[in-house]
Amino acid sequence: MKENREREKPEPMSALITRQPHGVEGGSTPRRVRRWYRMEHVLVACGLALLPWLVVLANSLPAAAVAPNWRTVWIGLDAAEAVALIATGLLAVRGHRLHPLTATTAATLLTVDAWFDTMTAAPGVDQVSAAAMALGAELPLAVVCVVLATRAHARFTV
Repeated sequence: MKENREREKPEPMSALITRQPHGVEGGSTPRRVRRWYRMEHVLVACGLALLPWLVVLANSLPAAAVAPNWRTVWIGLDAAEAVALIATGLLAVRGHRLHPLTATTAATLLTVDAWFDTMTAAPGVDQVSAAAMALGAELPLAVVCVVLATRAHARFTV
């Protein structure tokens, strides 16, 4: 009996849980509904659909652009990094199971920051300082976050 239940479990991304109204076949107990698509397939399709869009962008975007909210964008990105790092540190100290997720988020934000800093820096001193920040702070800190997330993930899944 136990073996049958284990075999019947669908993969989590392939089924949706819905609630039936009271009085309808099973009351308010959740039942699984199969859909014609799987979320994994939707993600792959969306990623593939972006590939031609990259060609369109590469051929149509100007080489230089003016962004009216430039300061706000950078402040927002750095604020998000700070929140992710603080949350990761606090959750890790407490041994909370969510700290691998916040560590992964922090690593992603730091990597994006390093990329955009170096790609948008003006030639000369700005470019050198952006590269120094990326290689000396942002990317090493991203690696620390990835290692922290990987170790915690291995510990929590065993």
